[in-house]
Amino acid sequence: MHGHNNGLKTALLLGSMVGFLLLIGAGLAAYTRSSVWIMIMGLVGVGMVAYSYWNSDKIAIRSMNAYPVTRDQVPGLYEIVEELSAKANQPMPRLYVAPSLTPNAFATGRNPQNAAVCCTEGILQLLDHREMRGVIGHELMHVYNRDILIGSIAAALASVVGTISQVMSFGLMFGGNRNNDNRGGGGLIFTLFLAVMAPLVAGVMQMAISRTREYDADQDGSQLTDDPLALASALHKLENGVSRYPLDPENPKVAGTASMMIANPFRAGQIQNLMASHPPMADRIARLEAMARAKGQM
Repeated sequence: MHGHNNGLKTALLLGSMVGFLLLIGAGLAAYTRSSVWIMIMGLVGVGMVAYSYWNSDKIAIRSMNAYPVTRDQVPGLYEIVEELSAKANQPMPRLYVAPSLTPNAFATGRNPQNAAVCCTEGILQLLDHREMRGVIGHELMHVYNRDILIGSIAAALASVVGTISQVMSFGLMFGGNRNNDNRGGGGLIFTLFLAVMAPLVAGVMQMAISRTREYDADQDGSQLTDDPLALASALHKLENGVSRYPLDPENPKVAGTASMMIANPFRAGQIQNLMASHPPMADRIARLEAMARAKGQM
């Protein structure tokens, strides 16, 4: 396990997102001439972080309608998770399977003691034992590096920022011309600017968090399994499999969990890919092959 300066990255990125909520509050405060909005936005940010901390695993599992499984139900998967958890000297996470043909997997939970790994039925059908071991190594390192929680909180805050921006835009559009003599004109312009820019800024921050942790989990997971080519092969299959069975990007539950998955679950070309939360698959595979060459495995 490697730190990758995750603590510093997390503090900067999440602090920036909470700070942006405070900026929105400042804009509303200037527009309405009431400083209470700054406090409200601060409480919203803190509240979402706290809620995500305690419920991130339940939210993600529920979003995919996943069900818990035992050793008897998925002996091969159970054996892989048990072996790699023991190798990392960490507790074994709970296992779930999602009834979806989309080949994908994700880990969730605030720490190793409260972690869960979820695989879709599609990925269990698509990958062989060695490739699944590569995928599980990747997912376990997300947990051990504590970045599952980071992604969950970032997604929650991004969702809040987007929702607030929509409400602000609607309210200012239909109420911005009323009683302007009692409100700050500069505050109105500032608030309108934030309402437009907030979703974009939140999306960029969420993307930065997610892309960084995907590269880190690829590297650390391959070191755990000592088999980077297994993960490279799995990623290649997953890219092709998702193109045949993509998830619905219009489903808000799925959209919130997508950034946690090992592969972008949406078909290439959909608008969500303009702000894709995952690095290009070709880049990830190239990095893994470079690791294999360094180990003398190619």
